Amino acid sequence: MTYSSSSVRRIALTPGEPGGIGPDLSLQLAQEALPCEVVTIASPHLLQQRAEQLGLSVQIKAFDASLPASPQTAGTMTVLPIELLEPVISGQLNVANSRYVLKSLTKAVKGCLDGLFDGMVTGPVHKGVINDAGFAFSGHTEFIAEMTGGHPVMMLATPGLRVALVTTHLPLSDVSGAITHARLRAVINTLDRDLRIRFGIEKPAILVCGLNPHAGEGGHLGREEIEIIEPVLESFRKQGVNLIGPLPADTLFTPKYLESADAVLAMYHDQGLPVLKYKGFGQAVNITLGLPIVRTSVDHGTALDLAGTGRASISSLQYALQTALTMTSSTN
Repeated sequence: MTYSSSSVRRIALTPGEPGGIGPDLSLQLAQEALPCEVVTIASPHLLQQRAEQLGLSVQIKAFDASLPASPQTAGTMTVLPIELLEPVISGQLNVANSRYVLKSLTKAVKGCLDGLFDGMVTGPVHKGVINDAGFAFSGHTEFIAEMTGGHPVMMLATPGLRVALVTTHLPLSDVSGAITHARLRAVINTLDRDLRIRFGIEKPAILVCGLNPHAGEGGHLGREEIEIIEPVLESFRKQGVNLIGPLPADTLFTPKYLESADAVLAMYHDQGLPVLKYKGFGQAVNITLGLPIVRTSVDHGTALDLAGTGRASISSLQYALQTALTMTSSTN
């Protein structure tokens, strides 16, 4: 994996669910020499225990915020300690450690807001066990947005394709009603702005999916394109935003269109993400746009069955870090 950054950045890494593969991936990343400083916010005891289980050699050193950021040396791990509430068994969930997960996220977000970290990368969490612990938690994105006051837009990316979403985790029956003029305007504004500011794309070309089959086929298969989507797109075009569509989703994801596009805007979760994950699962990144901080995440779950086995792939975490560095370099 090739990383690039114009200066030494300091990135917070939260491994996520302690019983899952997050600690494994963090330890694998520590084996690499990196041009940035990765500060892992986790339990040193957990990391040492998992390193022994995986047969990895790692030197854990405590994070010192008074020192300037320095590139990571292979085999070393800078850790901001968070203590577990109960011991961890690889591959097993423990409700008691949900507070530990949320505390690590909180420290990373506050560190980004305070300028201590240039961005944050998150490992996979288990939403169910956090909710079982009595915390109202619908995901990283919502948790971070509440802390930062941002208006998040979810975008996944893999080499050669970026897909942003107008709606995210909604039942299909609720999608049409959720696509309003206001929501679509807000999402397009964030997507266009962050592609320019965070990714350094001067005038992004954005392909926009229609909601209905054949993009509504002139109103015969639905009127959302006519009444909502097209009027919003036209208003942005008058401002100079490069929007193409609405296009039928079944033909949009072809080389004819994608070769000249910087991003695709899909109307709902399973319209755009199956294509992206087919193209690049395991080497994709989840990016939260619309926040005052840089946040990226892996594209997979906790994979409890792989925890502690040494078989977990680090590709998505590497790409998430690479993307965070690109975003911080463009911003700065």
